[in-house]
Amino acid sequence: MCETHALAHLDLDTLAWEPTTPPVRTPLPTSAAAILRFIESHDGWVIEGCYTDLLQQALPFATQLIYMNLPVDACIANARARPWEPHKYESKAAQDANLEMLVEWISQYPDRDDTFSQQAHQALFDSFAGAKTIYTANQ
Repeated sequence: MCETHALAHLDLDTLAWEPTTPPVRTPLPTSAAAILRFIESHDGWVIEGCYTDLLQQALPFATQLIYMNLPVDACIANARARPWEPHKYESKAAQDANLEMLVEWISQYPDRDDTFSQQAHQALFDSFAGAKTIYTANQ
């Protein structure tokens, strides 16, 4: 989508975490500043990620919101089928080493009450006054 429409892309995973082992969240003000710099430096953009605390930083500048509210089983299948993400991992093997942790994390989606939860995503979606779309299946 970004290439087709000449939009800049920001994957929130790339700025939400410090490059440490184990990973530690980047302080919210630091991530918020990075998001603002990204928005200010691009005329058209897409920001993607599951961080409602970070997405709230972009919401005042957004013209459209898309919520991928897939069933847990579909989300897990997507995670298992995802291609290598070289902007996050040095190799496909390194990415796959985190797969079972990711699957476990996804399976908790409906039950969590944190910034990554279905409850938080729905509240963010409901609060957005602009154009918005919700997808409940892979299209």
